[in-house]
Amino acid sequence: MRLLRLFQFLSCCALLAVPAAQAGTLVIESWRVDDKALWEQVLIPAFQRSHPGIEVRFAPSAPTEYDASLAARLDQGTAGDLVACRPFDVSLSLYRQGHLERLDGRAGMQYFEPGALAAWQTAGGQESFCMPVASVIHGFMYNKAIFRKLDLQPPRTVDEFFAVLEVLKKSGVNPLALGTADKWESSQLVFTNIGPNFWRGEEGQQALLAGRAKLTDAPFVEALRFGARMGAYLAPSAATQTYGQSQAMFAAGRAAIYPAGSWDIANFNGAPRLQLGVFPPPVRRRGDACYISDHMDLGLGVNRKSKNKEDAYTFLAWVGSQEFADIYSNRLTGFFTLSNHLIAVRDPVAKQMVEWRNSCASTVRLNAQVLHRGVPSMESVLWNVNAQVLDGTLAPQEAARSLQGSFVRWYKPPHK
Repeated sequence: MRLLRLFQFLSCCALLAVPAAQAGTLVIESWRVDDKALWEQVLIPAFQRSHPGIEVRFAPSAPTEYDASLAARLDQGTAGDLVACRPFDVSLSLYRQGHLERLDGRAGMQYFEPGALAAWQTAGGQESFCMPVASVIHGFMYNKAIFRKLDLQPPRTVDEFFAVLEVLKKSGVNPLALGTADKWESSQLVFTNIGPNFWRGEEGQQALLAGRAKLTDAPFVEALRFGARMGAYLAPSAATQTYGQSQAMFAAGRAAIYPAGSWDIANFNGAPRLQLGVFPPPVRRRGDACYISDHMDLGLGVNRKSKNKEDAYTFLAWVGSQEFADIYSNRLTGFFTLSNHLIAVRDPVAKQMVEWRNSCASTVRLNAQVLHRGVPSMESVLWNVNAQVLDGTLAPQEAARSLQGSFVRWYKPPHK
């Protein structure tokens, strides 16, 4: 009888232990390999201080492999519990295939305004499938010591911008640290950086989607002309100059201005003797409304086949918290929370960039939503066309016709 009671007691203990064993370790999928130390040494320990019973592992894949490898693991049922979400179509496709949970009403989601959620929602904002995490902001970084030596001020308008470039060139200073060998900078650091001030941010993008505007219209051609004018101030080796070489050139003080994304702040903070400044993309004329490319970069979703779903929701609720927003925005310099928590950004350059949100309207990169769905994608077309414009091998008007021609081959605007 005693043996039977002992067996029943041990069986009961084993059953009680099952839920903890099933909970296991939460696994986070991501393409952000550079963030591994932040997650492992800072974010996960911070979470576990208030949730000591939940183990978490950050398991990133190479950025170029992430989309395909994640899709395969989701199909096979071997993916992690939480997945880093690309903005717009890539994650929307995963949701439509049944791989991601719907998150409307989940704890933490209440801290994000509709505009912050747009990159991870179905049409019309009907369903949310990823929690927004962070965005990056575009602008221009500059060498304060060079500007001070030549008595230059950060330009505010297009005319002032090119007047500064001319002074730098005549003084024997490389005006711009920018190359076209990798092509993507020509689009993301030039065209979609300065362009919103010409096509009025979301207004121009939505006009394209609705069929009310064409890429051959004046605002888009003017943005291309801006790039063509910049081409006259590139280094002679620009056509073979890579992104890494441009970074090194600016960090070493061999160029005065660097068309930039906020993700570069941390890199340049480590450059000895570089006094880093930043200014927003110039407006056409003083008094014009300003627009910034405040691009939604990263979200976090829950794998519908997760075996640790309740723990995943617990972790997601913490990602929506002020604690997470503060740590992420200040420890990963240049990546800004999309939540509505009041965060004191401590890095002076990052602080200046995020404060542009208070005076300028935010928009995502022109091709991020819908416009890249065709073949070839708008992304690749923009890379090639803008690189040629900067190199001086393609005139702005012809570049606009090329962009529009590629676009109309596949895109049919909704009926009015």
